[in-house]
Amino acid sequence: MAVPSAVTVAASPASLYVGDLHPDVSDGQMFDAFSEFKSLASVRVCRDSSTGRSLCYGYVNFISPQDGTSKFHIMLLRQRITFLLNGKMIRVMWSLRDPDARKSGVGNVFVKNLSDSIDNVGLQELFCKFGNVISCKVATFEDGKSKGFSFVQFESEESANAAIEKLNDTTIGDKQIYVGKFMKKSDRVLPSPDVKYTNLYIKNLDPDITEELLQEQFSEFGKIASLVVAKDKNGASRGFGFVNFDSPNDAKRAMEAMNGSQLGSKVLYVARAQKKAEREQILHNQFEEKRKEQIVKYKVSNVYVKDIDDDVTDEELREHFSQCGTITSAKLMRDDKGISKGFGFVYFSAPDEAAKAVSTFHGYMFHCKPLYVAIAQRKEDRQVQLQLQYVQRMAGLAGPSTAVLPGGYPPLYYTAPSDVVSQVPPRPGMMYQPLGLRPGWRANGFAPSTRPTFQPSLPMVPSAPRQTRQNRGRMNGHALLQGGSHCLMCATLATANSDSHFFERSK
Repeated sequence: MAVPSAVTVAASPASLYVGDLHPDVSDGQMFDAFSEFKSLASVRVCRDSSTGRSLCYGYVNFISPQDGTSKFHIMLLRQRITFLLNGKMIRVMWSLRDPDARKSGVGNVFVKNLSDSIDNVGLQELFCKFGNVISCKVATFEDGKSKGFSFVQFESEESANAAIEKLNDTTIGDKQIYVGKFMKKSDRVLPSPDVKYTNLYIKNLDPDITEELLQEQFSEFGKIASLVVAKDKNGASRGFGFVNFDSPNDAKRAMEAMNGSQLGSKVLYVARAQKKAEREQILHNQFEEKRKEQIVKYKVSNVYVKDIDDDVTDEELREHFSQCGTITSAKLMRDDKGISKGFGFVYFSAPDEAAKAVSTFHGYMFHCKPLYVAIAQRKEDRQVQLQLQYVQRMAGLAGPSTAVLPGGYPPLYYTAPSDVVSQVPPRPGMMYQPLGLRPGWRANGFAPSTRPTFQPSLPMVPSAPRQTRQNRGRMNGHALLQGGSHCLMCATLATANSDSHFFERSK
């Protein structure tokens, strides 16, 4: 159990976090375990809301923080808790309500290569001399056996640095421990090529290669700490194993000498043993590099073909486009029933061959249908291009409305002149905006009359034959426009009436 020592308490009440609980521990058992403290307020074992199962941790709340900080009482209680809580060692620390304080990593120390005899209590006693330990835990298997590494969190970064400086590379128990700053998995970097190592990974082993034969081959490079050949459930070799040397120099020499050498009927692969996370990161980086190379090559060498006749096969498509260069692959897209979707892809070995195919066969009649041929695009690039085209098209449609021409024709068929200016500001919600007017024009689309105000009418000639059809469209010397839809009768009549009234009054 990790026991906090001399914790500075800011306010009352105080709470302790109790972890590593046995799944069968109840609230009553935990209350009895901490009942020695007089200011004990409450206890709680946290459980799953749906199933009611214990989450294997809980909280102990005190009315007075002095009881929670009593190192002496907690150290005495530790011996009883082991028995009272179903025989499982528990972990006690101050409850940190602030998640940022728990996840910040400040003062967190990672310890590895621990002896199996070091438990939570021994770890606490080892590190408490450097400062206030908030939490410490030795990682264990399900049976309680130590995994050989642990985590210790100090209240301050200075205490953590002091512990690292004093305890790193020191011998505790029968092993030399490593003490360093804890780093998140996402922040860890790959080891440098000059990193020291003692464990080697060996693969391509023949099924009849035994550990004794492997020991004989590798022992000439130095003292071997351990050696194992991986085997399945039936005891047969899985074709790989590990050799761990005492000295990093011996391991390096063995790797350089044995990698690529012949053992049995196969060539050995020998390299530094890697952790799973490190190996996954290396493979991920290699995959990303190859993916980027393929994308660059794919952009300029892959040709997209559509409007393909349903009867065309993959072989006919390949044969048709092989005139432009070497084809790596040619494939028609088909549905679940094997029916052609009418498009496909032709992948050339060089970008200039793909460009030649586009320039040669775009619009080419193939099986009585004109082909559409273009450089293939990734789905993301095509979506971006289509969105850009859509935005540009909508911006053109939403531009300033052009004015209607004096003749009344809409701008859908005729372009408005540059000198037409709208006299009325556009109103929102109106489909058709007010007419734009050319300077000097009235709202009815006609220029003001330039004749004098007094204009006597000419006498009628009696001898002139009456032209009924033609004279209907003539009044007071003004010829009306012929044509039903474009005859502005009202404006002309108003002008004629005003002129006749003025003439009569002038008499």
